[in-house]
Amino acid sequence: MKTTKFQTIKKEFKVSAITSRKALVKAIALVVGISFLLTATPAAAHHPFGGETPSNFFEGLLSGFGHPIIGPDHFAFVVAVGLLAAIKERGIFIPIAFVLTALAGTGIHLMSLDLPFPEVIISASVLVFGIMLALKSSPNSMVLIALAAIAGLFHGYAYGEAIVGAEITPLVAYLAGFSLIQLAIALLTFQVGKSAMKQVTEQPTLLLRFAGFTICGAGAAFLSSAILG
Repeated sequence: MKTTKFQTIKKEFKVSAITSRKALVKAIALVVGISFLLTATPAAAHHPFGGETPSNFFEGLLSGFGHPIIGPDHFAFVVAVGLLAAIKERGIFIPIAFVLTALAGTGIHLMSLDLPFPEVIISASVLVFGIMLALKSSPNSMVLIALAAIAGLFHGYAYGEAIVGAEITPLVAYLAGFSLIQLAIALLTFQVGKSAMKQVTEQPTLLLRFAGFTICGAGAAFLSSAILG
């Protein structure tokens, strides 16, 4: 009887150890993947057409698709927003708030209104949301929705630079493009985050916190560059 009980405990320990190793591998893969995406993105290339204003629907759509991806600060923020959404109740409203206010931020730029220190605040937003993701206990969803909305104004303001002077057709396509691609990235990372947490029974958010530390590092680098630049 004692031998059987010992064997059962030993078996459970082995299963737990295997699960822990798998969780660690997934955490490393997630962090490495995000690191690769951030470092592989050209830091200076924020305009898909090299600064040329889109002149038709197709160019406007492609420019809208490209801007949040080839801008590493924008991309890192959207990833952070998607992962935070995965760990919060009603978290899906975090990326939705960001995308909606990004449209408003672009409108502010097109109306020739100024927002203070946009590049610094955009970089700082990546750092702050990386910290929020890395924390064991982050603020509630309403606070994160409000912060994402504020950040969206500045990210959208930066997006507006690529479309100043464009006609209405490429402008509408551009707005649709960057809204759709950001929602797609956020929803993808949201699903990845949910899937990752299902693999771990103890401390399910630990995997995403590892990703948060990576985004923190990227945000600190972006902020240093923005301030020194």
